[in-house]
Amino acid sequence: MAFLPAEIIKRKRNGGSLNFEEINEFILGYARGQIPDYQMSALLMAIYFRGMTTEETLSLTKAMLHSGEVVDFSSVPGFKVDKHSTGGVGDKTSLILGPIVAAAGVPVPMISGRGLGHTGGTLDKLESIPGFNTQKSLTEFVELVRKHAICFIGQTKEICPADKKIYALRDVTATVESLPLICASIMSKKLAEGVDGLVLDVKYGSGAFMKTPAMAEELALNLMAIARGYGKKVTSLLTNMDQPLGRFAGNSLEVDECVAIMKNEKFIGPAGYDLYEDTRELSLRLSAHMLLLAGVGKNADESYKIAQEMLTSGKAMAKFEELCAIHGGNLKTVPKPKHNVILSAEKAGFVHGFNTESIGVAGIIIKAGRAQTTDVIAPTAGIEFHVKVGDEVRAGDPLFTLYGDDKDLLQSALPLLKSAINISLPKIAKPSLILKVLS
Repeated sequence: MAFLPAEIIKRKRNGGSLNFEEINEFILGYARGQIPDYQMSALLMAIYFRGMTTEETLSLTKAMLHSGEVVDFSSVPGFKVDKHSTGGVGDKTSLILGPIVAAAGVPVPMISGRGLGHTGGTLDKLESIPGFNTQKSLTEFVELVRKHAICFIGQTKEICPADKKIYALRDVTATVESLPLICASIMSKKLAEGVDGLVLDVKYGSGAFMKTPAMAEELALNLMAIARGYGKKVTSLLTNMDQPLGRFAGNSLEVDECVAIMKNEKFIGPAGYDLYEDTRELSLRLSAHMLLLAGVGKNADESYKIAQEMLTSGKAMAKFEELCAIHGGNLKTVPKPKHNVILSAEKAGFVHGFNTESIGVAGIIIKAGRAQTTDVIAPTAGIEFHVKVGDEVRAGDPLFTLYGDDKDLLQSALPLLKSAINISLPKIAKPSLILKVLS
């Protein structure tokens, strides 16, 4: 029987199920240019409205995975493990946990992405380090992981080419928020890495893709089901993105924060506590679960202590310097912003909450992020967070500092930042950073 794309679209539109052969033929046909954008767009919209069964989502993942190469790490001894975050504002843990886990002797191959919309990208952060080259071939990728236990690269043309093409189409057809499409996109790339285990940092809140804990848990369970379907060990952490993570959002500023943490430095904010603490703690917790999957430590507490030792001993910092060296990056010349503008509190009270997505959009305005894939990022642009939810503030206390090389752009983002923080009475409790661990 002839393969008819219109019939596939019609069946999914009407709520029917598709088998692997039909999904595979459609995906590969689109990747090869045999199926046009308008038919792929129609199928994406049908999936958006009708959803997919677990079997269909697995089939979609498999089709996207095998549209390109799967990295072969059989020449690299040991349990290979990676982390994936669903993204947020100030989320920089990969730069810390990768060196921690690699310093403990567990190989960490990372194929990372760039930022889009209000969420930051690991590659953008690393490329703010002058000379840092993330464009390695898959052969170089495997060899560097074998020699150094760590390497960060971007998605190459060989890895999941169908996903790359479909992702760009989803962005312009309002089909990004489909759970099956999200799961297949994330997991096809992670499975293509050839890792043995994966720790998922699934975020919820105003700055996350999933706005509620229940939505985040549903996504986590779907992602875990796919990973297990491919025989991978997997753990998920549900983490809070109702406020930015850490002290900074913005590429070179986040690198500085990570380096400070790996050098065991602290930065005491106006409320009297270390503003690096949440970044440090989440990095350690994620590292611990990566180590536990790899069999380093008998339980999460023991693995956490090993991760902590890698960090406090300076071994993680040494591994990060090694990472920079193998990628050609010069940490000593990370650029500094020319200008800064401070936004201060107009009244006294307690920080009740943030619109974290609006903070991310303010980052786009000052060119710390990108609205479209073609936008050019200013590596020194970013935002410093002086307060967290639950903190007491007085009139005149600094809330945010904007950094960058264009002062007019910094000024233009102030109204959005002003509306992105809620200061009122009474005092409220500080929220938990990690809601739940699914393993």
